[in-house]
Amino acid sequence: MKLAFRIALRFLSSNKGQTFLITLGIAIGISVQIFIGSLIEGLQISLLDTTIGRSSHITIAASEKNEPFNDYEAVLNQLSNQVEKMTPTLTGGAFIKTDDKTNQILLRGFDLASADQIYRFSEAVLEGGRLPAPGTNEVLMGVTLSEDYNIEIGDALKILSPAGQLTEIKVVGFFDLEVAAINASWVVSGLDLSRTVFDFDENQVTALESQIEEPFDSDLIATQMQTDVNREDLRFDDWKAQNEALLSGLSGQSTSSLMIQVFVVISVVLGIASVLAISVLQKSRQIGILKAMGINDRTSSLVFLFQGFLLGILGGLLGILFGLGLLVVFSKFALNPDGTPVVPIFINYRFMMLSGLIAVVSSTFASIIPALKSRKLSPIEVIKNG
Repeated sequence: MKLAFRIALRFLSSNKGQTFLITLGIAIGISVQIFIGSLIEGLQISLLDTTIGRSSHITIAASEKNEPFNDYEAVLNQLSNQVEKMTPTLTGGAFIKTDDKTNQILLRGFDLASADQIYRFSEAVLEGGRLPAPGTNEVLMGVTLSEDYNIEIGDALKILSPAGQLTEIKVVGFFDLEVAAINASWVVSGLDLSRTVFDFDENQVTALESQIEEPFDSDLIATQMQTDVNREDLRFDDWKAQNEALLSGLSGQSTSSLMIQVFVVISVVLGIASVLAISVLQKSRQIGILKAMGINDRTSSLVFLFQGFLLGILGGLLGILFGLGLLVVFSKFALNPDGTPVVPIFINYRFMMLSGLIAVVSSTFASIIPALKSRKLSPIEVIKNG
């Protein structure tokens, strides 16, 4: 085996131009694979963060729509080990009175400490504002809602519940969650204020909202949650069931990315196989002489397998470097008018290592046919025919 490895190195070094071209071909193929894969993955992560990054992955609510349910703390404690983040919410439609006008809003009462982990209100609060203090009548308001009705920080307003109850509130900030419908309708408060407005008991909420580590497992985890809790008065809604169009688009992106990568690998394999097959003919005289000197068929086959293996290592390493270079160049020059990248690039080092491994495996696999061909060479015939 050691002899076969040394002969393979000698063959590769004896024709540096051919070795360089094969290595470059592998590197370009792997760099395209890394670039396309990273681009699609970055796009998917960006889309997921935009659509569900600041929303619930699994929502537990009463089976009867818009109705509260009791004993939410028992459910929260039971499921806390199955989710990454969870917050109780108390949501309802209401009205705010500004001057002589009454405008419809969606009052969302949260346990603000846990809700901030999901919605990141502290990051979304505009300059000059702050989060409402617990146990007070303070609220945050969507920036579009505040602009539509000329509301300013510090204004004292009144909320009118559907039952006709008036509650005074104080605006302590505005938020921008980058979703037009939310910015134009949400008023965020603590749970206590929401309970006061809607006259709910202390152990009642309208939903438990949660996020999990792997969003694509939300349907499976929601089903498991429903089995574990076993309450007929509750329903478990996952984001996938409510975003079928988004899922279809993400699936199409993944499939197209996989197809591109597969065809890139196939082209690399065919290219290596064809070049090494020609190399067998070019080196047939040397192989014949080596066989006449005592090298067996197995060793002669290993020569070409080692060539494919070495070319795969060189091409894989160079391809990873090229791929990183392409990603850096793309992130520097493909920019939006505000200077942010058109598509956020997500560098997955595990995927890059996998791509490098694919280069080694595919290159070694491509050398099997030339290896078998060299095995069949007869030293007498080769030397006789020159």
